[in-house]
Amino acid sequence: MPKDLPVSNGNLLLNFDSDYRIRDVYFPWIGQENHSKGHFQFGVWVDGRFSWMGPQWARDLRYRHDSLVTDVVLKNETLGLELRCSDAVDFDLDVYIKKIQVTNLEDEQRQVRLFFSQDFHLYGNDIGDTVYFDPRSCAIIHYKAKRYFLINCCADSKRDHDWNWFACGAKEASARRETGNDAKRGELSGAPIAWGSADSTVGIRLQLAPGGSATGFYWMAAGKCYEEVTQLNQETLEKTPAELLRRTSDYWEAWVQKEPRSFGDLPETVTNIFNRSLLVLRTQIDNRGAIIAANDSDIIYFGKDTYSYMWGRDGAFVAAAVAKAGYTTPCRSFFDFCSQVLSDDGYLFQHYNPDGSLASNWHAWLQDGKAVLPIQEDSTALVLWALWIHYQFSKEIEFIRPLYKTLIRRSADFLLTHRDAETLLPIPSYDLWEERFGVHAFTVAAVIAGLRAAAHFARLFQDTVPAETYDTAADQMKEGLARHLYHTGLKRYARSGYRTEEGYELDEVIDVSLLGLTTLGALPPRDPRIVETVEAVREQLWLKTPVGGCARYQNDRYQRESGGQENIAGNPWFISTLWLGEYYIARAENLRELHQAIPYLEWCATNALRSGVLAEQVHPENGCPLSVSPLTWSHSALVWTVLQYVEKFNSFEQS
Repeated sequence: MPKDLPVSNGNLLLNFDSDYRIRDVYFPWIGQENHSKGHFQFGVWVDGRFSWMGPQWARDLRYRHDSLVTDVVLKNETLGLELRCSDAVDFDLDVYIKKIQVTNLEDEQRQVRLFFSQDFHLYGNDIGDTVYFDPRSCAIIHYKAKRYFLINCCADSKRDHDWNWFACGAKEASARRETGNDAKRGELSGAPIAWGSADSTVGIRLQLAPGGSATGFYWMAAGKCYEEVTQLNQETLEKTPAELLRRTSDYWEAWVQKEPRSFGDLPETVTNIFNRSLLVLRTQIDNRGAIIAANDSDIIYFGKDTYSYMWGRDGAFVAAAVAKAGYTTPCRSFFDFCSQVLSDDGYLFQHYNPDGSLASNWHAWLQDGKAVLPIQEDSTALVLWALWIHYQFSKEIEFIRPLYKTLIRRSADFLLTHRDAETLLPIPSYDLWEERFGVHAFTVAAVIAGLRAAAHFARLFQDTVPAETYDTAADQMKEGLARHLYHTGLKRYARSGYRTEEGYELDEVIDVSLLGLTTLGALPPRDPRIVETVEAVREQLWLKTPVGGCARYQNDRYQRESGGQENIAGNPWFISTLWLGEYYIARAENLRELHQAIPYLEWCATNALRSGVLAEQVHPENGCPLSVSPLTWSHSALVWTVLQYVEKFNSFEQS
C-alpha cells in the first residue's frame, strides 16, 4: 500500500498509508529503527457506533499548499461526520502533532469520542516494551532502553488531561489489541501499565452542537530518555499544538519558496508537483547526511529487506537535483557521510544504514569462482558528479577543501585504477538495477562523469597533474564506448558487455539506462549513434497501453503481476519516463523541439498520487502505484528534469 503522506523534520518521520493510518515511525534516524509494524489506528465512536479509519471513510489525502502539513478530509455518511485533519512533525522539535476538526452532519447534539491506538515495536520488535500512564506529565509513555515516546491529547476547549481516558494493555492477552477493543465500545479501562508486548489507547471527548464543529489535538514526542520527552511535552503544551502546526506550515512554505522561480511555459499540472517533490525529498534526508532511497516498509513483505538505505547513486541524484534547485545546505552532510563511509580503497559499497554502518549486501564477492568487489561502481562515480554540481551552485570552496583528499582524490583514483588494462573501460561491477555483473554503458557514462568532476576539482585546487590524468582517462573511456559497446549489427549501443578473450560479448536487450550515455554528458545528444539508440529505447520500452510510460528494459519482471499482457516490456517507471524527457530537453535546439519533453513531465503529474507523491513505478494497465512510495529518486528526477527544461527554455528566450 503506498505511503501517501510522509511528514518529517530529519529526525522523526511518520508515514501515512492511503487509509490514513500511521504505518511507519522512524526515529532518531530517518530510515533506521522503524518503531511501528503498521498497527497504529485512529477511530471514532458516536451514537454507540464505532469506526477505525479505513475504506468505510471517504478520504481525500493531500498537503496544505507548499507545506509539509497535511490537509486530510474524511467523511463517513453512516456516522454523519466529517473530519478535517492536519498532521506535521514540528520543524524544530521532535514532536508529531495531529489536529482533528470534527463536524456534525446531523441536526442534533451529539458526543463524539476520538480514539488513538498505539502499537509500538520499539527498536523494531515488540519484546520487552513498557507502557504506562505517567501522572507527572499526565501522559502515556512507551519506552525501551534509550527510546521513549510520549503520547498526549486534548480537546481544544479542555487543556487538562482526563486521567480516566486512557488504557494500557498487553497484546498477548486473550483479546489481541486489548485497548483497541476497549475503544470499539467507546470506553477505556484506565489500566495504568503494561509490559512485554504492550499497546495503549488514549481518547478525547467532544461535544458537537447540531451542524456544529469541535476540535481535538493529539501529539507524540520522541526522545532517548524520560527527561527529553517530558520536556517536549511541556513545550508542546506551552506553545500549544495549534501554534506548532502553524509555525511548521509557515516554515515549510518559506523554505520551498525561498528561491524566486520561473517555470517557463510548463503547464500548471507539472509545476504543481515541483515544490511538492522538493518537500517530499526533504522528508527522506536524515539530518546527519544519509539520503534514503525510500522509507515504505511494505516492501519488506516482498523481499524481506527494505529500501531504507543510503545508496550512493540515489543519494547523488537527489543531492544534484536539490543543489540545482538552490538548496545546497541540506546535502552538505551527505557528502561528509560519503567521505566517512568510503572504503580505504576509495569505493562505496552497495548501500549503508542511516547511522553509517554497512547495510545488507545483495552482491556476491565471487563471480565464476573468482573474487570480485561487490559494488556498483556508478554509485562511487556519481557522488563526484553530484559534488561538482553542488559546488557550481554553492561556490562553497571551504566546504569542498577538506573533501578534496578524503573523498574526491580517493574516489577518482579508484575509478582510474579500476580499469581493464587493455580496453581501458571499467573492470566489471554490478549494474544500476543490481541484477547483472559486467561492463555496463550506464556505469561507463557515470565513471566518465565522475572523472570529469574530479578533474574540475583538481584544477580548482591547482593540482594540474591529476586533472590531466583524470581527463585523459575519461577521454579513453569515451573512445572505448564506441569501440567496445557499440553494436554495429543493431546500429545502437548495447547496455552491457561481458569480457571475453576477443573483446566483449554484447547484451542486446534494450535498456533505458542507455540514455545515461548522453544525460550524464559522455556523448552528445545529436550523435547519430545516440539518436539511433534513443529511438530504439522509445520504440521498444514505451508502453502501448492507456497508462503509457516507459519501462526499464525489455521483459522486466520486477513487481510485474502474473497474467498480465505479454507484449508489455515491464511496468512504467517515473525515472525511465523522465530520462526520455531529459534527453529531448538536451537535444532541443528550439522551442518546438523543447516541447517534445512536456508529455513526459505531464505523464508524471498524471500518475502521481493526489498528495503529489511519486512511487517507483505504476501498474501498466490501471496506473496504480507499485513497489515503494514515495521513491526519492522519482522525485529528484522530476525536480532535475523540470530545472533542465526551464534552463533550456530561458536560453531560447534570451537568444
